[in-house]
Amino acid sequence: MIPTRIQALAREDQPLHALAERLLALAEAGLPAMYRAADDSFVFTLAGRRDPDGSWRLEPRGTSVRYAAITVLGARLLPVERQRAVLGGHTAEEYTGLLVQRLPEVANLGDAALVAWCAAETGHPKLSDALERVAALDPRDGAPRYTVEAAWVLSALAAARGTVDVEDRFVAARDRLLRARIGDSPLFPHATGPGLVPWYRSHVGCFADQTYPLQALARAHASGDDHEALAAADACAARICALQGDGGQWWWHYDARTGGVVEGYPVYSVHQHAMAPTALFDLTDAGGGDYGAAIRLGLRWMTEVPELAAAPEASEPMVLDDLGVTWRKVYRGDPRKAVRAARGIGTRFAPGLRLGPLDGMFRPASVDRECRPYEFGWMLHAWYGGPQR
Repeated sequence: MIPTRIQALAREDQPLHALAERLLALAEAGLPAMYRAADDSFVFTLAGRRDPDGSWRLEPRGTSVRYAAITVLGARLLPVERQRAVLGGHTAEEYTGLLVQRLPEVANLGDAALVAWCAAETGHPKLSDALERVAALDPRDGAPRYTVEAAWVLSALAAARGTVDVEDRFVAARDRLLRARIGDSPLFPHATGPGLVPWYRSHVGCFADQTYPLQALARAHASGDDHEALAAADACAARICALQGDGGQWWWHYDARTGGVVEGYPVYSVHQHAMAPTALFDLTDAGGGDYGAAIRLGLRWMTEVPELAAAPEASEPMVLDDLGVTWRKVYRGDPRKAVRAARGIGTRFAPGLRLGPLDGMFRPASVDRECRPYEFGWMLHAWYGGPQR
């Protein structure tokens, strides 16, 4: 049997293997606190608040179908009893059933696509119902979609492809994602076409706009030979890896025209320990390149954060075992995200413009003390996945 990714890491880097095991244990310990038994939902976020005695407490806020579905995609890889511990007593298939039942109330295409993906991966008998809801929210009208949501549609269809006939929609979703790229750039913008994003930032794509499409295209190839999709996924992966920070940082905003970085911050924990690994591992498993070195460098950031080391007064751990969370991100703390806005608009007219003084004015030494369920869902998916699954 081919080992899981976490088992393979033990051969490559023992200290990082220990870190990954620590994070996975934290994820399983932390997810039950994000579950709401009253309505079988998952919270949108847990926000950290410090009490007068200096201790931290976590405040649950909102709920999220999207984050619940991503949690299922990771939890399904656990043994059944551990699935029940994470999912409020349900198995992954049982909880998927709850999500499918709620689909008539779901109006967001990305949420519906993730639920359909869960149904396909868990072998749920209501998969066709889930796919019908996706089709209703994604009419073939040629209208642009947000790139992340378009990618999740393709991943769902790729997962369902061996069970139900989705070929027409699969081809359309695959072609839509490939056409979204601008010129010969390997990177993806925030939307698959004009109209959804203001013109002055239509060239900007975030990190999620890269990882989810490359993952979807890799899975498209894995579901049936598609070398054009695989090549596009590999090109995107190679570019974001080439741009990775010296400290392992996966940067946040890219210029989808030139393939450069618009603004690096925030650096998100979920990108370091979960989203980059799950996408790049899926690509390698599908026959793409080996991005293990970049994955390991990114994971190391979780405990060796250069931004906080450079500001001792702000230094604090990103991994809090006793709370069952990883803090969400390191960011500049600039008012109204001024640096991102300035660089987004500036690069529209002058690609590559850095506005260097902003780095000194707004140093990335602030910590966002939140944690969201999907961070742990993708973490489980990244490290417990593998070809044998």
